Amino acid sequence: MTDWQTYEPIIRTSVFFGVLLLMALLEIFQPRRPLHASKPQRWLNNLGLVVLNSLILRLLFPAAAVGIALLAEQHHWGLLHTPLLEQLPNPLLLVATILLLDYLIWAQHRIFHAVPLLWRLHRMHHADLDIDVTTALRFHPLEILLSMLIKTAVITLLGLPALAVLLFEILLNASAMFNHANIRLPDRLDRHLRRIIVTPDMHRVHHSWHPAETHSNFGFFLSVWDQLFGTYIPQPKDGHLNMTIGLKQYRQPQDSRIDQLLIQPFRE
Repeated sequence: MTDWQTYEPIIRTSVFFGVLLLMALLEIFQPRRPLHASKPQRWLNNLGLVVLNSLILRLLFPAAAVGIALLAEQHHWGLLHTPLLEQLPNPLLLVATILLLDYLIWAQHRIFHAVPLLWRLHRMHHADLDIDVTTALRFHPLEILLSMLIKTAVITLLGLPALAVLLFEILLNASAMFNHANIRLPDRLDRHLRRIIVTPDMHRVHHSWHPAETHSNFGFFLSVWDQLFGTYIPQPKDGHLNMTIGLKQYRQPQDSRIDQLLIQPFRE
């Protein structure tokens, strides 16, 4: 067992709570827009989903994505373990893995918006009446499980390096909390950052209740995919302070309770 495997749980936990705490503090001292729904209620339900999803994943996928990647490395599964590709330098493999997985998440996100059955699972994420750091963690357990199945299948087929998979998962988690955070960045900084990564102002457009804006800006980490494939909208037409967050059909306080969130995909 290598050093990073020994410290993987500590690294993941430290980065997760560190970014969560930092974003929560910035939301207090440098908010982008006022919140309208009850923050304690939203946080209780959104973080409750995190606990539930973590327990389900631990039960059904005890090895998770990194464990599958390690298994593939041990048994030389996947395209990258063919003699020719095994000669590629490790730094190149690391960068290629992060780019590939980020594109996979972008494409999967776009498909979850396009396919009605999958949208039923994903719309729970969009039904939040505000957007802040906890919205990044608000996903239906069935979507989490399906996403893990897709990710582990790609990792196994390609034989992606375990260390690169770990780094990507940490990057994805941290960047999702960053770009969902209700924080104000200086306009110039936002303009430069979004050339490479998804910023809070860029991703907030994706949570507008206008359908054209809801189905845009699908990126979680890199912004390049939306710009390449024509799904990029720079700013919301109603402005960041006046735009309405969420979906038109789920706007009652009881719709945000965790029990209602869990049955939402099965409601008309």
